[in-house]
Amino acid sequence: MPKILICDDDPDILRSIELVLKGEGYSVVQAQDGLEALEQMNRHQPDLLILDVMMPKLDGIHALMKLREKNHIPVILVSAKSEIEDKVLGLNAGADDYLTKPFHSFELIARVKSQLRRAQSFGSPSQQPESGIYRTGGIRMDDQRKIVEADGQVVSLTPNEYGILLFLIRNKGLVFTSRQIYEAVWQEEAYDIKKIISLHISHIREKIEINPRDPDYLFSIYGMGYKLEDRS
Repeated sequence: MPKILICDDDPDILRSIELVLKGEGYSVVQAQDGLEALEQMNRHQPDLLILDVMMPKLDGIHALMKLREKNHIPVILVSAKSEIEDKVLGLNAGADDYLTKPFHSFELIARVKSQLRRAQSFGSPSQQPESGIYRTGGIRMDDQRKIVEADGQVVSLTPNEYGILLFLIRNKGLVFTSRQIYEAVWQEEAYDIKKIISLHISHIREKIEINPRDPDYLFSIYGMGYKLEDRS
């Protein structure tokens, strides 16, 4: 079963989450601050990280930013703050999902399974149907090897970023709303997700476009949504 690292400075919350995850058969590693989480990441190479935001020594946001310099495992941020700005901050730092305290154990497990399933789908070529290679201008996606290239340079995408780009390149030239993109990639009903999709689109542009402010491939259609095509 997958190994999950949980990081929270509250021992009671750590124990509670650990019990829930072990009850589902997952292997669990603990950390009580951001620095320890980074150390445990290197030591145990977990498949998913559940990371609290407010912690001593190194908070969750800065730990996540440090982690994303070289690691793209799924990360679920956990916070007592429920404002959309806080969620956007977490997603901007590289989180794949965001849980607001208090949360039900059923919701936690559902999100854990969703992120692990998505990471496995995007990271295990042997489990994917033969779908060939997709191209749009200088963008090339090899969906069997899970390799994305922009003008001949390999770019590193998170599972959600990969899913969005794959969905759009498979439907080249078609316009999709934020809701349609979210439900296709996350495979769950969408609620208040315009900023979330906008943020992921911005991250993808930074990785595949020469000038993200004047894109050649990934376009916003005002009042409608997004599409991928070669401007030339």
